[in-house]
Amino acid sequence: MAKDVKPTRKNLMAIEDRIELSDRGHDTLEKKRDGLIMEFMDILDQAQDVRADLSENYERAQDTINKARAMEGDVAVRGAAAALKEHPELTTESKNIMGVVVPQIESSKVRKSLDERGYGVLGTSARIDEAADAYEELIETVILAAEVETAMKKMLEEIETTKRRVNALEFKLLPELNENKEYIEQKLEEQEREEIFRMKKIKAKKEEEEKEEKREAAERDREEVTADD
Repeated sequence: MAKDVKPTRKNLMAIEDRIELSDRGHDTLEKKRDGLIMEFMDILDQAQDVRADLSENYERAQDTINKARAMEGDVAVRGAAAALKEHPELTTESKNIMGVVVPQIESSKVRKSLDERGYGVLGTSARIDEAADAYEELIETVILAAEVETAMKKMLEEIETTKRRVNALEFKLLPELNENKEYIEQKLEEQEREEIFRMKKIKAKKEEEEKEEKREAAERDREEVTADD
């Protein structure tokens, strides 16, 4: 690449400016990458907790529904489920974490009181109520897990993108720019040495011509003096 750059002082100044700008960009991206990694680790810890809760709540929900079916029968359980009139509602917003837009999910009508479930208090048993409680809690955990997992995925993608940009600057662009700078400096030094050598030759030639002119003038003076005698 260096061979494609004309060795001029203007290009040298332009490359030095690009190196300075790229160095600042590299430092900024490194700080961003490190900050993103720290934020990602916090989200990862949260995700691990949510996954554990999700597994635990799922097992509990399955256990309670199986007990309700065993005690009350499938017909009673299905009837209680079909009586539900108001379903959970979700709204999504967004928040910014170091330039990364991640979702923020808000839920409503997930947790319900006995009279809001629609199946009537007298028509069911505590087993069905326990199953409903367990599944409502499971749904809330699923919503939180979706939010956290999506945020973690977006953060990881941004970390990878930032790492690629840092590596591109560190291992490709900056080495090429420094190579070009060294090439131009080397060529300019060679040109300067050649110019100094040329100027010395011109000076030496001029001095030699001046000496020759003085010698010829002295010779003419002697001839004139001889002629006068």
